Amino acid sequence: MNPNLRKAKHLLQRLYAIHPGFADLQRTVEEAKILAAKHLINDIAARGIINDLADAEFRVFSQFGEDGIIQYLIQHVPIREKRFVEFGVGKYSEANTRFLLLNDNWGGLIMDGDPYYVDYIRKDRFYWRNNLKAVCAFVDRDNINSILEQNGFTGEIGILSIDIDGNDYWIWESVSIVNPAIVVVEYNSVFGSGRAVTVPYDRLFDRFKSHFSGLYWGASLKAFCDLAAKKNYSLVGSNSAGHNAFFVRNDLVGKLRVHSCESAYIESKFRDSRDRAGNFTYLTGDARREVMKDLPVFDVEAGRLINLSEI
Repeated sequence: MNPNLRKAKHLLQRLYAIHPGFADLQRTVEEAKILAAKHLINDIAARGIINDLADAEFRVFSQFGEDGIIQYLIQHVPIREKRFVEFGVGKYSEANTRFLLLNDNWGGLIMDGDPYYVDYIRKDRFYWRNNLKAVCAFVDRDNINSILEQNGFTGEIGILSIDIDGNDYWIWESVSIVNPAIVVVEYNSVFGSGRAVTVPYDRLFDRFKSHFSGLYWGASLKAFCDLAAKKNYSLVGSNSAGHNAFFVRNDLVGKLRVHSCESAYIESKFRDSRDRAGNFTYLTGDARREVMKDLPVFDVEAGRLINLSEI
């Protein structure tokens, strides 16, 4: 048995012997998951260059398979500064960078607009044990660079991860003070694959206040691809869940497979739409776009507002 898997098994066995305190249980499970993931990292490294990022997926702290994808990318992208920036992290229990923090000893800056979440993160043991800074901030395109600079993040960084369910496109467009090797962005697959569109900029954007369905947020993958090209990044794929896209700076992409927007697009299977009372409606496919067809989106190529019905 692989030594890491043996250690993971031993830690899991300890679950039956420890005091039933939740914190101890949580830490033991966390340690077991990290140790088990080391075996998967070695397996990914042995494959060399892969064609589809989905083949590298595994989940420890990420929402889906992003932990594995990021481990694959940092094996092939020369990272000069092992620091990350991630915003929209909630309690940081489900995030793209937490595995980097705990497994790879990266440092980073995380941000969320809810003071409860930031306080929750700062009280956790991992916060003082690692080089992490948690900041309460409602990020917009006018303050993002000053927030980064005030917290000591300028120049080269390893990863920038953006997931705020709203102004994601406008925030990345505005970021200029850091130069990430890898950028992870959440795209809205409901907007389709053919048009470069985003929700119009609204500093106080809230996805459920903007439309009861909760489906009206963010930008299409093509919008991010167009922006990435302007910023000298290449698309290296998306996750199999169809919501996170991964871009690598052109001077660092090396032998990684570069994808077109069309080949990387995956329609998400999420069924998280709501009705006006806030109840799940479980819409799928084109029905998700139909419910918000009269809402405006900004066509970044044409530089004008259009209705979703036009795409």
